[in-house]
Formats: sequence, structure tokens, C-alpha cells
Amino acid sequence: MLNTRGCGILLHPTSLPGPGGIGALGADARSFIDLLHAMGMSYWQVLPLAPPAFGNSPYSAFSAFGGNPLLIDLEQLAREGDLAPASHQDTFSGNRVDFGAVTAEKTALLRKAGEVFLAQPESDRAVEFRMFCNSTPWLHDYARFMALKRRYNGAVWNQWPNGETDAVCDRPTIELAHEIALQEYLQWQFFRQWSALRRYANARGIAIIGDIPIFVAYDSAEVWSHRELFLLDDHGNPTVVAGVPPDYFSATGQLWGNPLYDWDALEKTGYRWWIARFRAARELFDIVRVDHFRGFEAAWQVPAQAQTAREGVWVKGPGERLFDMLHKALGPLPIIAEDLGVITPEVLALRDRYNFPGMKILQFAFDDKLDDRDLPHNHVKHGIVYTGTHDNNTTKGWYGSLSEAERREMHAYLGTSGRDGVGDLIRAALMSVADTAIMPFQDVLHLGSEARMNIPGTAHGNWEWRFSWDMLPCNLALSFRGQLERYSRTAKGGICQ
Repeated sequence: MLNTRGCGILLHPTSLPGPGGIGALGADARSFIDLLHAMGMSYWQVLPLAPPAFGNSPYSAFSAFGGNPLLIDLEQLAREGDLAPASHQDTFSGNRVDFGAVTAEKTALLRKAGEVFLAQPESDRAVEFRMFCNSTPWLHDYARFMALKRRYNGAVWNQWPNGETDAVCDRPTIELAHEIALQEYLQWQFFRQWSALRRYANARGIAIIGDIPIFVAYDSAEVWSHRELFLLDDHGNPTVVAGVPPDYFSATGQLWGNPLYDWDALEKTGYRWWIARFRAARELFDIVRVDHFRGFEAAWQVPAQAQTAREGVWVKGPGERLFDMLHKALGPLPIIAEDLGVITPEVLALRDRYNFPGMKILQFAFDDKLDDRDLPHNHVKHGIVYTGTHDNNTTKGWYGSLSEAERREMHAYLGTSGRDGVGDLIRAALMSVADTAIMPFQDVLHLGSEARMNIPGTAHGNWEWRFSWDMLPCNLALSFRGQLERYSRTAKGGICQ
């Protein structure tokens, strides 16, 4: 994959239209795949599918392995008999996800469906459920973790009573057996629905590009159950946390707060946890974008008590030792290296050693305060060009924020009149020598800043945007397919190999 000219759309499933206040893995997701197929697309790129924690961000999740139950299609649960059809009438409207209201209402319905299912232990589907539970190594720890979080009203795990912070303690498993089974049911439904959707996409020639955040949240099943693999003190608190140093985007850097890995401890296990993580990602996706790839070469470590990221230092990561072990265990990995930010020759050497394609962002190319590595004449064939990412403004919003001098330089470079700044950037992506072009769906729809997905460094109001079918021009598929044909990016039928 990614070695022939193709094009894809970046859209997280939560942004899909449909009932229930949030996108789901049902009929509207299949209609979106049909649209991609009609447009001539080869790829659908999504953000992490994990259950979001702080700020509803898919990059801060309760699990590195689990799926987001809010994406489960309730219509399928009703068809299977776990929900009464009348029990999930839609009460939401608008093009924003109200995560508080959606989580409360949909979680209640999902739990109701789980209760119905678990009351029928001899059904045919119960056999499938037990097989999933028995063959999913991470599931029991995750289900126990979520059951305990529910018992303690969502408190962070290091605030639980003594004894229950211990992942090897059996008492919670016995006391919370029913709740654990409910959590396992939700994961089973998520993964069976996602697997069916991925098969539907693949059958229409659409490969799924997923996303792995390099770091995991402190309040996650993985840190709770594998404390020995992270840099924590004797009380389970982080000694250092992740971030990035000061740069053009932030005078104080970005303090992410994720715990950092104890790479020495991981190496002693043969990187078993990372092998399991990439194996799980390969079962979910056809291709995986690795967020903050540079952290494998060196990560910015900030003392846990620091107020800003200024106080951090670069500390070497495992580099080729990890990727050699991954290659040995799993074979060649279909990875996109997110190589944005502070990138050194050592990071590029690690990326190129394994022939991982990197990323170019066209919005960065025409900001006169940045370097020109993202300009189209610096693109390479084995690479991915984006108009923007989930962290960028929409291209329409970005274009509106440019100075007149920046706009003039962009139009002079591209040889355009400036009547359609969004269309100019999309065409620049399609014309690029890079084999793969990806654009957020907001750019395809020419939407403004109101449709932005995320503003880095802000805690509220992100990840909420959704589209509706009436936003689509009636000739979208035909007109976009024409552009892809012009630049030899139309899907050739079947998944590109």
C-alpha cells in the first residue's frame, strides 16, 4: 500500500452524520464509504478509535487497545434483539457532538443492551462473545479497570482505596464480575462492528488508515496494569512527563502530561507490550499513522512537577532496537511516520531505515515564519501530502487568516489567481509528486473555522464537529473523481498493494 498514486479523506467516525448525537459504525458509515468509492478514493483515515478520557480527545484514552463504545451502532443492537427499537429514539440535532449528553444517554442504552445479552448465556452469539473474551489478551485488565472506575465515580486510579490500585488483586474481579462482563460486551460489540465496517470498506477498494498515539494517558488501563513499564515512583506517580520544547507554536512548549516509558524495562521483555500494541493495530487497520514518531528516537522529558515544558530535556528512545524487534515479530509494518515538529537528522535516519513514508503539510508551506520543507518542490514520491491535519484549522479558515503578503506568495508559487484558495491547495496536493494525498473532509466541503476539529493547547470545545449529508454538493463525487483522474490518483479497484 501507499506505493501507487492515490488519495484519501481524513474523517473521524464521530464526525459522521446520523442519529444519536455522534457518528457510529452503521448505515451512515457505509454510505460514507460508498461516497469515497464513488469519488475514486483509495483511503479513509481516522483518528485513534480508543475510548476517550480527558477532554474527549481520542489521543488521551482510557486504553491503548480498547475501542470507543460511543461509536457502537444502536440500530444493529436492536436488529440483534439486545435493544427494543423504540428505546433509542433520536433526541439530538445539530452538527456538534454534545459529549456530556451523548455519553449519558448512549451509555445507558448500551448498558441496557448488555444486560439483555448477558441474560441469554446459551445463545449462539454468546459463543462468539466467549471466543472474543478468551482470545483478546488485553480485555480482562481493561474491563476490570473500567469496572473499578465506575465503582469510584470516574476517579483516577491512584485515588482508589488501597489494594484496588493493585492490578493483580483478585477481589475486584470477584465482586465486580457482572460489571466486568458488561464492559467486555461493549468491547465485543465495538470490535465486531468495526471489523464488519473495515471489510465493507476493503471490498470497495478503500484501505483504512488508523492512528497510534506514541504515549498513553496516565489514567489508563495500561499504566494501571503495567506500572513497571513506565517511569513512575513508588506511589505510582509519574517522575517525568511528555511534552515538546518551546517553538514557533508555543513560547513555553507543550506540556502533555503523559507518563513516559521505561525503555530499559521494556527492552528486557523483548518489547512484548509494543509488539502486542502493533499487532492489535494491524488487526484494526490496513495502515497505521504513528503520532509523534520522533519520540522513538528521543523524547522531551519534563519533570513531573514543572509548570511548563521549558524545563525538559531530550532523552534517547529505543530507536532501531524497538523497530528491529517489531519487524522480527510482525514482519514489515505499514506505517506512516508523523515527522512534524522538531525533526533531527537522527529522526529522519530512523524513519528512512525502515522506509516509512513521512508527512508534508501544505498549510505549513505558505507560512513565511516556517521553513520551506513542506513546499511541493520538496516533496518526495514515497510520502504523504496533506492540506492540513486534525490539529490544523480548516483550509478555508487558514486561508482567511493569512496576511496579504502570504497570500500573494502562495498564488505566485502556485500560479493561481486567488479566487479559490481552498481549491488551489487541494489541487496542489493532488499535483504533488507524493504517492499519497490526504485531505480533511472539511476541506473537500470548503468549510470554515467553525468546522475545525481540534485547537492544540485548548481543553474544551474540540473533537465535536460533525457533517450532515445536506452539506454535500450534488456533484461532489463526479467532480472530485474528475480531479483524481486528471492527476492519476483514482483508485484502480481493490486495495492498493
